[in-house]
Amino acid sequence: MKIATWNVNSVRTRLEQVINWLTENPVDVLCLQETKVIDKDFPNLAFENLGYYPYISGQKSYNGVALISRQPLTDVNVGFGAILPEIASAWDEQKRVISGIIEGVRIVNLYVPNGSAIGSDKYEYKLGWLKILKEYLQTLLLSNPAISMCGDFNIALEDIDINDKVKIDNHIMASELERQALRDVLSLGFGDAFRKFNNAGENYSWWDYRTAAFKRNLGWRIDHHYLTPTLYERAQSCTIDIEPRKLVQPSDHTPVILEF
Repeated sequence: MKIATWNVNSVRTRLEQVINWLTENPVDVLCLQETKVIDKDFPNLAFENLGYYPYISGQKSYNGVALISRQPLTDVNVGFGAILPEIASAWDEQKRVISGIIEGVRIVNLYVPNGSAIGSDKYEYKLGWLKILKEYLQTLLLSNPAISMCGDFNIALEDIDINDKVKIDNHIMASELERQALRDVLSLGFGDAFRKFNNAGENYSWWDYRTAAFKRNLGWRIDHHYLTPTLYERAQSCTIDIEPRKLVQPSDHTPVILEF
């Protein structure tokens, strides 16, 4: 099975690029973030014409997640509230969570809040959101130990995940509180699939549009696949495809592909 995660930074703006990539890389499930479109305007037909089934949760101009699957998914749920109904109104206004089951594996696709700036209200929201994520995953694990969690986490967990020319002091996505919040989530038993196969630096999935960051490789690895132990053992590869970032008007992120 192959699963890819890709923050496309507007699925309609980047639709041709996404369809071309999916045609050349027919993964079993493509997990999209920042689709930036309400559900009725999502380009379902473009994916259906390739033989895929889209499952979507979107909003206008911001956020939005989707699962694009080669076979129908079961038990698809949207938001934290599908599993934790008591918190739905507080945390699901922003469309950031969707999950479903394929061949016994629950895929959880996430768009973690950016946090804006350390100490801001959005930063506190991010930390709170990650606490809810841990509770959400704890509940999912009660019924299924095979979870493949992926998405744009907006956190580089280690300094090696950031080009050493980038100044990260007091930088959002690299603060210790964010990293610790993500470690708390991963303490449920999740392993980093990419680091199972590659412990080298200068492997990135996001480059700022500004300062010619991609040309200079001033990147960050913030798009991740995390696996529960049974799936981690089955993982065969996890790679970053930088080719889409070379296109004209690309997303600032690029796909990360997991195979197990």
